Formats: sequence, structure tokens, C-alpha cells
Amino acid sequence: MQSVNPFTGEVIKNYKEYTSDEVSSIISQVDKAFQQWKLTDFEQRAKLLKNLQALLIERKNELAGIMVAEMGKVQREAIGEIEKCATVCSFYADNAALFLKNEVIQTEASESYITYQPIGTVLAVMPWNFPFWQVFRFLAPALMAGNTGVLKHAANVPGCALAIEQLVLDAGFPENVFRTLMIGSAEVKAVIENPLIKAVTLTGSTPAGKSVASIAGSVLKKSVLELGGSDPYLILEDADIEKSARLCVTSRLINAGQSCIGAKRFIIADKIYDAFETEFVRLMGHATYGDPLDPATNIGTLARPDLRNELHQQVENSHKMGATVLLGGFIPEGTGALYPPTVLTNVLPGMPAYHEELFGPVAVLFRFKSEEEAIRIANDTVFGLGAAVFTSDVKKGKLLAEKGLEAGCVYVNDFVKSDPRLPFGGIKESGYGRELSTVGIREFMNIKTIVVN
Repeated sequence: MQSVNPFTGEVIKNYKEYTSDEVSSIISQVDKAFQQWKLTDFEQRAKLLKNLQALLIERKNELAGIMVAEMGKVQREAIGEIEKCATVCSFYADNAALFLKNEVIQTEASESYITYQPIGTVLAVMPWNFPFWQVFRFLAPALMAGNTGVLKHAANVPGCALAIEQLVLDAGFPENVFRTLMIGSAEVKAVIENPLIKAVTLTGSTPAGKSVASIAGSVLKKSVLELGGSDPYLILEDADIEKSARLCVTSRLINAGQSCIGAKRFIIADKIYDAFETEFVRLMGHATYGDPLDPATNIGTLARPDLRNELHQQVENSHKMGATVLLGGFIPEGTGALYPPTVLTNVLPGMPAYHEELFGPVAVLFRFKSEEEAIRIANDTVFGLGAAVFTSDVKKGKLLAEKGLEAGCVYVNDFVKSDPRLPFGGIKESGYGRELSTVGIREFMNIKTIVVN
């Protein structure tokens, strides 16, 4: 297992993969830790999670540096990611006891209620694009609920994976409550099938999700999947063009466009299309890309050269099939897996840019003449993670958000983002189940009914 800087191409460090025996031993140790951890109370758990929150803030520059080196995120975004991890720790430390308190149900019995009990060790299979946040939005609620966890992180961010394990230890959590498994994707099946693993959560590609879901299903274990997305943003004719273009560009370029909930398809009312396109292309072209450590850089490198090349091939193939490239669309000279902000128009069904997720700073613009046409284009995708509507008519925006757009979350007059207070997840091939909020912490609980007579 090797960590490589995607901007310089330099090998950061080589890591030894764990053997199957080592993996089995770790899982056994984590299960043993669960037997004690589940008996702790919320006050004890919250104290430790607050310690973890404090460590994240204290070490944020150091931890951000690991992200920048391993996957090319710009420094300020990496620091922001660590700060968001601290926020989710604080949120669940403060609210888990309320979210999981017993619920009394009135029946003919003397007493009847629901109690939420931890199920055991949960496997988290996590991606490289937000290598700390994706883990912490699982880790914080899982540990506060009394579960334990093992992490199989993406192969290109092993330093992040081990740093998270060390943070949990340094915060004072008991040994083996949370462990990292240094394994490849081929070994995930055996981990899921291990009787001591009680459930699995995955954030990643749709093919990876289908594979994990089928394995978990074969051994009757629950899975929660947050998968790919091709988020549509509707810009209605009464939208504020300058504001909506700015927010749309921000969403498209966050993390160099490597975000499942990044805006990818922009569906614009015919009446304002030309003005919006001009402003959108101007803002996209103004963004700088390059060295992620340079404070002037807006967009860092993509996480790996092969991912950059795959993205460029999607753009090239769409262009050959008739799409128009308004901006970008080339591989820059020099070092790094860089890709420029790119804008495509005249994209039609059958083209890669119409159907596939574009995991990088590539935007696709569509024109619509009626709201029915806009909804049809927006929903003409296998994905259903996020979506947004921009309009001065908030009532209409809410109606389109609730009744029209097929997505797990829809924002009106803002770009989609995850928030610890709100459920997060998708539908269709964007996955199932929810993370965050009161809903997320209950996903891996035994929702137990108690009746007393």
C-alpha cells in the first residue's frame, strides 16, 4: 500500500498491508472492546468525544497537511474539513442521549416502550475525496451510540486512516473501540462475512456500493450506502443571475469538483440562459488551479492521474459526439493530476457527460423552455443524491423541491451541503439509508420493543 502525492508524483510512504490473520485478530479485539463499551453511559462517551473534538482543532493544520499531501485538496479546504469533523463530534456529544432515549408507546399493556441498543462492530468503507469528514460522520454517531467500528479506507489515503485511529486513542477512548484495517478492496468481502461484523456502511461509487450491498445481503447484514451523484441545479427565469451563478460555480469547484453532492448539471431557463452562461463561464474561468499549498490556488490537483485521465476521456468523448466545450477541456502541461475548470453545452442523451458522473471540475449547461422540461432533464439520471432550485418565488421553489426533483436532499437558493443536524443520503443509484441527524445515529441500532404486564 503506497501513499503518493498527486501533485508532485512523489512517494510519501509505503505501508504494509495486514494479513488475513491480523485482520481477524483486530476484529476480535474490537468485538471484545464492544462488550465493555456498550455498557458505558452517554456522559462518559460524550466526554471522550469532546476530547476528540478538541484534538481535531488543536491539530487541524497537521491533519490538513496529510490530506493535502495524499489527495491534493487545497489547504484552506482541508482545514475546513477538519473543523467540520470537530463540529459533528460536538453535535453528537450534545445530542446522542436525546436522540436515543427510550420512547414510551401507549398500549393496553402496563408499560410499552422502544429502546435503542447498539448492535456491535460496524465496518466503514470510506473514500478518498473527504478522507476525514466521511469517516467522522460515521465515527461520531457510531461511538456515541455504543457501537464500535473498523475502517477500510481508500488505498491512496493510508496516512489519513492511521491518523484517525491515533486521534481516537489520544482522545482517551478505550483501546480497540475504533481500528483501521490496512487492506485492499479484495479483502472487504471476508471482513463483511466475519460473524463479528454486524453491519457495513459505504461511501463511494455506485459499482462499489452494489458489490458491498450484495455481500452484506448474502449474510443478512444491514448496509447503508452513500454513492455517486449527478446533482441537477434548476435556475428559473426569476433567479438572481449573479448570485445563483456564483453559488453554482462554488458548488461545482469545491474539492476540485470531486464531491458526490457537487453541482454537476445546470438547467437554465431559456429567458436568462445567455446571461447566466456568460456569468457562469466568467466565474469558472477566473478560478485558478495548481499547487494545493499555494494560497492563491482555488482548485488543487485531482486525487490520482488515472482519475484525471478518465474525466478527460469523458469530456473528449462527449465533444466528439457533438458537445460544445466553452471552457477548459484539456490536460495541462507540467506536474500534477491537474484539470482546468471546464464547461460543456449541447450535451445530449447518449453522451458520457449526459449520463455519467463527472468527478472533477466539469460543468454541463442545459437550456429549458418549461418547468416540465426542466424537471424531466433533472430527473433523467440514475442518480438521486442532491439537487437545488434557484428562484425568487420561494413557494414555487419549495414545490419543485418537494414534488418535482428526485433526490435525497434539495436546497432552494443555495448549494447542497451536508449538515450534522439534517439527514443525508440519496435514492435510486445514489444509495439508501441516511447518515447524520437523529435518523443517522439510529441506522445501526437494535430498535427494541419492550412490553411489560
